[in-house]
Amino acid sequence: MLNKNEELYVVNKIESLQDFYERLKIRHPDVTIPSVETVTNVGHFGVFKRSTHCSAQPSPYNRRDYYKISLILGSGILHYPNQRIIVKERGLLFTNPNIPYAWEATSETQAGFFCLFTENFIHNRNESLRESLLWKLQGCPIISINQHQEKIFMELFAKMMAEMESMYVHKYDMLRNYIQLIVHEALKVQPPDTYVRENNAAVRLTSMFIELLERQFPIGSTDHILELRTPHDFAERLAVHVNHLNHAVKEVTGRTTSEHILKRIATEAVALLSHTEWNVGQIAYCLGFEYPANFNIFFKRQMQCTPRFFRRERVPS
Repeated sequence: MLNKNEELYVVNKIESLQDFYERLKIRHPDVTIPSVETVTNVGHFGVFKRSTHCSAQPSPYNRRDYYKISLILGSGILHYPNQRIIVKERGLLFTNPNIPYAWEATSETQAGFFCLFTENFIHNRNESLRESLLWKLQGCPIISINQHQEKIFMELFAKMMAEMESMYVHKYDMLRNYIQLIVHEALKVQPPDTYVRENNAAVRLTSMFIELLERQFPIGSTDHILELRTPHDFAERLAVHVNHLNHAVKEVTGRTTSEHILKRIATEAVALLSHTEWNVGQIAYCLGFEYPANFNIFFKRQMQCTPRFFRRERVPS
């Protein structure tokens, strides 16, 4: 059982994708740990059976730097900010890098599946699920499902596992489509009214900030200019003081408002350099940079190389 002191101690820690695979490798030495370069450049996706990963010990209460969708077959307690959510028999769990959580199993059997993926895996083709469950910080990230719905999700996860083993050249596009299908099937299911949810003003404000940020993407044409670029821009749109917004976002996610904005702009810059033929000046202008030189400085700080070097060396011709 997690106690309050443990939660406070680890809430600002972030588990990386490499951390996850290092833990998994202890029990499964044959697992291949993805390279940092590959994860940075093209993203990462993995799908697993929960029975091979879940243990009797609670998982660490912290944030992860990846998204995760879990089909939970078994009972347990989800430790979430300011609440403990009891899951009985089955449920679908959506988590993202913004919110810390931990899973504590209360039944011996823990079955089902989970998949995890990085943000740039989803945005790799300018595909966005920003309006979906993945990016909406719900008060309760668990969706209750019945036996019929369980069968639907089991089939989708099984197809993802089979696809991972295939040699199909476009299998990662297929996997993105399966993520879409899981999200859409989940959206059909009404969240249960039986969970007791605590209204948290910081979580609600952070949710609105993230949605407002994501709503600006993807950039679809050279006429699409980024409107909101600074914490003050977002605070003004949300009708709150910028200090209040910054405090709420940092409290919930562990990152500053500026860090979220800069990271998201960098992600979009990578997508535009990778999947459009726009010149650097056009991309800079769309992302709100008055001068290409300022965009070059920003991109180099975020990606450790210039936009032209990135496009020339890292994007396949």
